[in-house]
Amino acid sequence: MEFDQLIKRINELSRKSKTEGLTPAEKAEQTELRNQYRALVVGNLSSQLEGIKIKHPDGTITDVKKKQ
Repeated sequence: MEFDQLIKRINELSRKSKTEGLTPAEKAEQTELRNQYRALVVGNLSSQLEGIKIKHPDGTITDVKKKQ
C-alpha cells in the first residue's frame, strides 16, 4: 500500500472508531496499518541517519553508525 493511501485509511478508521466504533476485523486492520506505518517511518529515519556524517573538532569525519 502506498504511503498516502496508508495514512488515508488509518485516518478513516480513526474517525470511524470515534463515531460508530470498529468491528473486530476493522480493529485488526487498524493495528496492522499502524504497524506498517511505524515500519515505514523507522525505515525512512534509518536511511536518513545513514547519510549523516559527523565532523570532529580535529577535522576528522566519521559516519553515524548503529549502536550494537
